[in-house]
Amino acid sequence: MTTHGLQGIGMTSQRTRARMIERLREKGIRSAAVLQAMAAVPRHVFVEEALASRAYEDTALPLGMGQTISQPYIVARMIELLLNGRPGLGKTLEIGAGCGYQAAVLAQLSKDVYAVERIAPLLEKAKANMRVLQQFNVRLKHADGHFGLPEAGPFDSIIVAAAGSAIPPDLLRQLAPGGRMVLPVGGQEQYLCLVEHTPNGFTETRLDPVRFVPLLSGTQ
Repeated sequence: MTTHGLQGIGMTSQRTRARMIERLREKGIRSAAVLQAMAAVPRHVFVEEALASRAYEDTALPLGMGQTISQPYIVARMIELLLNGRPGLGKTLEIGAGCGYQAAVLAQLSKDVYAVERIAPLLEKAKANMRVLQQFNVRLKHADGHFGLPEAGPFDSIIVAAAGSAIPPDLLRQLAPGGRMVLPVGGQEQYLCLVEHTPNGFTETRLDPVRFVPLLSGTQ
C-alpha cells in the first residue's frame, strides 16, 4: 500500500480527518454514531494516490470508468437517515459499491454488509481496499443492482449510490418489515427518497435535491 498507510500523514492525517468530521457537524449531521463511523474509515485509502491529498475534502472524487466516490456529507446524510433512532443498521444492502468506501462506513454500524457493483474492475478495487482495512463483515458481489441480492435478503437497511427514474421493485421486495431504504430518484432533477416498510405497507418521503450517477442495467 502506497497511500502512507491507514493512519496517513500530512493531508491524509488523523487531524485532517477530524476536520472533515467537524465540517459534517457544521453541515447538520447530528448522529454521534454516524460521525464516529465516518471518522473510523480512512477515505484516503479508497481514492487514487494522485488525489489522496484531497481525500478529506467534502467533495465527490473521480474513480475512473465514469464513476465517483461520493461526497462525505452525502454518505453521512444517507446513513443518518437509515439509522435515525435505531441502535444499528442490521443486515445492510448497498447498491453501487464503487471503490468500497461507503460499504466500509456502513460496516461500522451493520451486522453484515452485502455490496453489489456492476463494474468488475471497480469491484476488484473494493475487494482490495477491504483486505487493506481487514473489513470482514462486507461481502462484495458483481451483479446488476436493479435486482438487489434476493438470495441474501431480506435486508433491514438498503442504500443505493446511483439514481434510477423510479424505485426498483426488486429492492422493495427485499426490504424487511421495519426496514428502511435511502436512494436517489430522478433523471435531470434528482432527490433523496426515504422508503420505510411499515405494518401498513411502504411509505415514501421526498428529501434533499442531489446529483448522482445514473443507475444502469447489466454488468461489465
